[in-house]
Order: sequence, then structure tokens, then C-alpha cells
Amino acid sequence: MNPLPVLVLLPVTGGGLAWLAARIRPHSGRPSARDASWWTVLATLIGETLVLAMVTFHHMDHAGPWLEHFAAPWIPVMGIAFRLDIDGLSLSMIWLSLVLCFLCAFLVPRQDTTGAGTFHFLFLATLTGIIGTFLATDLFLFFFFWELMLVPMFVLIATWGHEDRQRAAMKFFMFTQGSGLVMLLSILGLVMTHYRATGVLTFDYFTLSRTPLSPALSMLLMLGFFVAFAVKLPVVPVHVWLPDAHTQAPTAASVLLAGILLKTGGYGMIRFDVMLFPDAASRFAPVAMALGVVGILYGAWMSCMQDDVKRLIAYGSISHMGFVLSGIFDGSAMGMQGAIVQMLAHGLGTGALFLIAGAIQDRLHTRDMRRIGGLWAAMPRLSGTGLFFAVASLGMPGLGNFVGEFLVLLAIWHASPVIATLAATGLILAAIYALRMVNRIFLAAPRADLRPVRDFPARQMAVFACVMAFMIVLGLYPQPFMTFSTPSPLSVMAMPRPEGSAP
Repeated sequence: MNPLPVLVLLPVTGGGLAWLAARIRPHSGRPSARDASWWTVLATLIGETLVLAMVTFHHMDHAGPWLEHFAAPWIPVMGIAFRLDIDGLSLSMIWLSLVLCFLCAFLVPRQDTTGAGTFHFLFLATLTGIIGTFLATDLFLFFFFWELMLVPMFVLIATWGHEDRQRAAMKFFMFTQGSGLVMLLSILGLVMTHYRATGVLTFDYFTLSRTPLSPALSMLLMLGFFVAFAVKLPVVPVHVWLPDAHTQAPTAASVLLAGILLKTGGYGMIRFDVMLFPDAASRFAPVAMALGVVGILYGAWMSCMQDDVKRLIAYGSISHMGFVLSGIFDGSAMGMQGAIVQMLAHGLGTGALFLIAGAIQDRLHTRDMRRIGGLWAAMPRLSGTGLFFAVASLGMPGLGNFVGEFLVLLAIWHASPVIATLAATGLILAAIYALRMVNRIFLAAPRADLRPVRDFPARQMAVFACVMAFMIVLGLYPQPFMTFSTPSPLSVMAMPRPEGSAP
């Protein structure tokens, strides 16, 4: 059995079973959030097993940079197929997605007893859209999965979010849906250009990559894709949906947003902007790198101004994604590798920070750092975990974030020392906001009115310890991850392709 359709369908199938489990519980007449969450855990564990199996078989047979391929007719008259392909970049992003969803299901308190089954179904439906986005090599199918991510996430924020959830959900949907329609116009423009040049109507990624384009048209189509990916990454100034969405979303949705959905923007820029339109991307690179530096500085500066811990982490994500944008458009292999490592490290580190922020809010019913006080004495395990991931976010040597940021800065320096210097200034601001957060939440004198609170149990600490270990390995020995996650070239395929594909 081909594993790619299984990877796509597994989460939504698990979500359907979670929905049923929350309503049909033996020996009980009430829904069970625990039953629903265990189906989510099981679905993500099976998915991770498939991913590890593909990595193992790839190293055993050395088939090529493209690991697996699946294609089935969908709408043949329009040249649309259900086509999936996976390489090291796709596999790395899918692994990150499954790990973060497992952490959410295993670590987030199961207090959402109202509509627990629906919550987990929507959560895993979003994961299906994300995995499909990382696998689709038919542009219509890619757009389908891209849009599939939006509706479940919108409902998660609007229904289970915090006090201003409706406004945050609407802002998220309007920005992402509107930019997605711009991308659709670019997809149709590329398809019709290819049809006029060859007489063949197709949405196949590899075939469309050989479409002859004028410099002006190539730039126009590339910008259409870039707008959609820039909103999702996000890039300043189209970032305004992100702080509210992160702050108002429930904990699991915040982790999904910061850890995975933002990475679909970076993935799209690599797979489509840079690889489909290399000449246009090269000409646009100075603008993209300048936008990346603006994001680095703006996000870090705004993080320094925040008292809401989730809002601080959200603006920090904007800053970190600025490194990703600059590395992708730098044009060098080093910059690309740094951007990918940064996406992996940021996904795990920021996802963990949102889990910790959610745990604090569940226990103290506040996100305001002025009201939290020092938690080290009351919750040493939670505090130590928060300290580790806060230090990771500021780029401590020996941890994954440092590798990604260092590679990007080194690559940018060769292109523009001025831009590299400005980007490095963001690291100083990152140290300020990260250490300020640590001092105010964990190390300050405890508040006199702080009531007794429970610390992380041993099983949760064991899971966090695994994430910490990976961050250390990524920081000390990143080469295997850098080599494996390099995007595969369009001209190199691991298995035969249909007629008309790239050779």
C-alpha cells in the first residue's frame, strides 16, 4: 500500500473516530474528552511510524531524492489529478506536524468537555489539510488542501478561543482566504499560459515548471504565490492577523498555528516561488530580504513591549520567521538550509512555549505577566522547562535555533553585510524579550496572593524532555537534518513519471 494517501487520510479518519468516541462511551452516558484525545494520540503515532518507515527504507534502497509518488485521476478533462510526492523537505515538515499534534493531544489538559469530539475532529481535519499541502504536486490539489486548513482552524478559534475570539477568527479567515484567492489567480494564469504554449491543459507541478514565461509574467505569477505565502508566514505588513489569532486561540490551536501553519508559508515559498520561478525570485530577492529584516526587528521590538505572554510569543514568531524569509530568498544553499533548520527549531520551541503559556493560564487564569509573579518555587518543573525553551528562542549556541539563525546570517552577509548587521540586531532584542519573560514569570519574587498550583507531572516532563533532547541534537549535530531536508530538484525524480513530466 502506498503510504502517501494513508498519511493524508489518517488524521481526518482519526478525527472521525474521536468524534464518535466522545459520544459513544461504554458504561457512561456523558461524552468523554479523554476518549477523543486518545484517538488523536493514536492517529499521530501511526503517522509518525509511517514517516520513520519511509526514512528507513529511503536510506536502505537509496532510491533518490524523491521518496514516494502517488497519482490517481481526479478530473481528467481538466488535467487535474490526485498527485502526491514526498521528498526530504516534505517529510521533515510532516514529521514536525505530527509531533506537535501529538504533544497537543498528550499534554493539553482535557478540560474541553463541551464538544470534545468536534474539537478533535476539527483539529485533525486541519492536520489533514496541512499534510496534504506538504504532499500535493498538482496545483489544484495544493490549493484544495491550502483552503482546507482554514475553515477548521477558523471554527476552533471562534468556538473554543478566549474573550475576543470572534474578532480574531474573522481577521484570520479574511487575511488567509483573501490571499489564497490571489494565489488561485496565479495558478490559473500559469495553467493557461502553459495551455496556450503547448495545447495541454494540466495542473501538474513538474510539467508546469517547464512553461516558457516572459520575465514580466514570471514576476507577476510569482508575486501571486508570494502574497499567499507571505500572509501565512507571516511577513510584515500582512502580519496583523497573527497576534490576535495566537492570543485568542485555545492552546492546541495556538500550537498548530505557530508550529505548523506558519511553516506552510515557508514551504510554499521554497517549493513554488523559488523553484517554479527561479529567475523572478532572484530579481525579487532584495525586496524579500529587506522585508525579512523588517520582520525580524519589528517582531522583536513588539515582543519587548508586551505584557500578555501569548502575545509576546506571537510577535517573537514574526521575528523568527523573518530569518526564514531572508534565508529562502538569499539564493544560496546555506541560506536555504538555515531557513529549514529555523522552521524545525521554531516549530518545536515556540510550540512548547505556547503549551507552557497555556498551562500557566489554565492554572492561574491569566496571561498577564504582571499578575503571574515568580513561579519557580511553586512549579519548578514547569519553570525549568519554560526557561529552556525561552533560552532556545533567543538563539543560545548548542540549540537548534542558533544553527538556523547563524546559517542565515552567514549566508546574508555574503549578499549584503548591511542587511546581515541589521538582522543580527534582532538577536539582541530577542535576548531582551526572552529574558524579560523568564524573569517576570519564573524568577521574580512570588506574589503573596499566589495560591497553590500543581506542577507538571512526571509523564508530561518525560515528553518535554524528548523535545529538549531533539533541540540539543539539532543544535550540536545538525548536518543529517540539513542534508535530508534539502528540497529535491524538479529535474530529479525517484521513479518514472507520466508523459509530459520533467525528465
